[in-house]
Amino acid sequence: FSQTFAHMSNQESKRQRVCDLLNALVTPKEISKIVGVSIKSGYQGLVDGGDNIKVAHWHSVTNIIQLGGTVIGSARCKTFTTREGRLAAAYNLVKRGITNLCVCGGDGSLTGANIFRSEWSGLLAELVEKGRITDTLAEQHGHLNIVGLVGSIDNDFCGTDMTIGADSALHRIMEIVDAIMTTAQSHQRTFVLEVMGRHCGYLALVSALASGADWLFIPEAPPLDGWEDRMCARLESRNTGSRLNIIILAEGAIDRHGKPITSNYVKDLLVNRVGHDTRVTVLGHVQRGGTPSAFDRILSSKLGVEAVIALMEASPDTPACVIGLAGNRAVRLPLMECVEMTKLVQTSMNEKRFDEAVKLRGGSFENNWNIYKLLAFQKPSQSKTDFSVAILNVGAPSGGMNAAVRSAVRLALIHGHKVYAVHNGFLGLASEDWHKVAGWTGQGGSLLGTKRTLPEKNMEKIVGTIKKFNISALLVIGGFEAYKGVLQLCEARAHYEELCIPMCVIPATISNNVPGTEFSLGADTAVNAAMEGCDKIKQSASGTKRRVFVVETMGGYCGYLATYTGIAVGADAAYIYEDPFNIHDLTTNVEHLAEKMKKDVQRGLVLRNEKCHENYTTDFIHKLYLSEGKGIFDCRVNVLGHLQQGGAPSPFDRNFGTKLGVRGIQWISERLTENYRQGRVFTNSADTACVLGLNKKVICFSPVTELKAETDFEHRIPKVQWWLNLRPMLKMLAKYQTSFDEYVPGEMKHVTKRSLSVDPGY
Repeated sequence: FSQTFAHMSNQESKRQRVCDLLNALVTPKEISKIVGVSIKSGYQGLVDGGDNIKVAHWHSVTNIIQLGGTVIGSARCKTFTTREGRLAAAYNLVKRGITNLCVCGGDGSLTGANIFRSEWSGLLAELVEKGRITDTLAEQHGHLNIVGLVGSIDNDFCGTDMTIGADSALHRIMEIVDAIMTTAQSHQRTFVLEVMGRHCGYLALVSALASGADWLFIPEAPPLDGWEDRMCARLESRNTGSRLNIIILAEGAIDRHGKPITSNYVKDLLVNRVGHDTRVTVLGHVQRGGTPSAFDRILSSKLGVEAVIALMEASPDTPACVIGLAGNRAVRLPLMECVEMTKLVQTSMNEKRFDEAVKLRGGSFENNWNIYKLLAFQKPSQSKTDFSVAILNVGAPSGGMNAAVRSAVRLALIHGHKVYAVHNGFLGLASEDWHKVAGWTGQGGSLLGTKRTLPEKNMEKIVGTIKKFNISALLVIGGFEAYKGVLQLCEARAHYEELCIPMCVIPATISNNVPGTEFSLGADTAVNAAMEGCDKIKQSASGTKRRVFVVETMGGYCGYLATYTGIAVGADAAYIYEDPFNIHDLTTNVEHLAEKMKKDVQRGLVLRNEKCHENYTTDFIHKLYLSEGKGIFDCRVNVLGHLQQGGAPSPFDRNFGTKLGVRGIQWISERLTENYRQGRVFTNSADTACVLGLNKKVICFSPVTELKAETDFEHRIPKVQWWLNLRPMLKMLAKYQTSFDEYVPGEMKHVTKRSLSVDPGY
């Protein structure tokens, strides 16, 4: 490949050549021309060579996507830090004809890879001089291409939104937090939870935000002197009725003078000064274990594919890069820029420039920190405004709804607004009852209750209620019905001036089918639920060879849930409405799976979105596979159903819901102030009835009237859906002959202080 690209200076020409070569290589006859090699035990295996370096076949990685950790092992290697060790590693690579290396690890591992690459020509010259390899062999392997993938549960690598493993670690933490909250409420106790994070407080911060923790300690933002008095005073609020307190502490927590703050010190403080029955739980390495989350499986798949493409495109002049995530897109980052910026965070902390350290962690980290401080330490305003905000859930229940309601209510009270809770969506708009929202972040479904009913049938009653209670703004949390309902209210402004108030929609639906946003609350929880169901289905076949499962997912006409779950579980096919298929496609899929079954594949998994086709029903596809697979495999069918709507919300949805609730109320408060005239709120502009969405990594407010043109109302989906770009990857990883021309490669993105300072995060 290096020789092929040597004469090409134009990057687009190289990219097209890569696509041509990869398209040729996916056929069974040509697949042997490109060889994947796995190296056991990291750099130690590279140094030791021998059986540690093995050719990886398709079957080598079959059925490992649901396994935690790493099947090829990882190890710290002091020998590789010496030139002698790197010389041995270079010899082992050249001997096997390897000139492309993908390294998954932290900043230390990636720095080592860059040193190895920079020394490569010198190492080869030394091997020639010692007679271990020939001049010809050295010339054939004259350049080493390096691509890095960041594997770290701490999410402490600058330039990427998320590192591989961080979301799974958050899942382990939140499972334990939920369990501890139950026992803490039962026994009226305070719990101090110590989570990993020797130098980075990401896990502690997101866990605290997602659980509504009462106090938080992270190394990037040590508490001000006298924190002991403030914390004790705050936690004495239990006397007013709270039955539990949760304190989350990163293992690397320090005070402003660099002195460690330990979990036992915090416990003793609460016992001796407040008299709380306090327990300490140190989570330890449980955070590294367990089944990977759906987010991590999909993230790793996206980054792994991009890494291979980047290696194939690389030339001797291409700098070593890391594959990262920016706004849910794979990007290429200069390796050493990322490493240097990551080290700069620690330097800032060592020099007690803590505000700078928080900013260097990126926009998302800074936003999380600011929102946590806002919700945890601000109290309801004693100065009341003239504004009343009604909050309601509309549509089907989804994970994260309660987190959004909780944060929205608390921030509205902080601003001094009066808050009305509306039960059962638009039907219950007359209710002014409000319940306590403490502990809502960990609850699934909708504690407010929700209905699909649209406002057009009850417009007069809704207008009457708004007038009766002098409601100044609406915050509607829900799915497609929430969006459509606010659109109806907005269009009715011409007839009812009571509807000329700010209205904001927070998208919340497992289908992820609301226009104006890439992600809806509850979609991540639903994908994890569907993934766990499919994992169990696959496990049930462990004792039965050659069996295919046809699994039906929810989602209406939107294929997001089926596609994302398909990638997360390694499905052989995922049938969706947006990607039309016919009987010839079904036949091809059956034949393709039959060929795999004849060889080394023991079971198959096929997903079908519930409304992907009017005639090719789940039963039809099941019978087709059953009939055509006779003598090769048998077939079973499973309908996941409403289990995809249940369960505790994922860490992503808790965190996302909390932040969307805050942003929604902030936006409403600004609109209320801007449009308050002569003792009342009045606005009929399009930009005061919006969907609050996340697009790439930017929070945006899209007017519902503008989104109308972007919506397929018949099928209840946006006309353009970004995640369809992942379909080619799903097919490719299922061993289908797929054109790489459809693949959109990641862009090169530089990582500097300026780039981090303008990073909006989410």
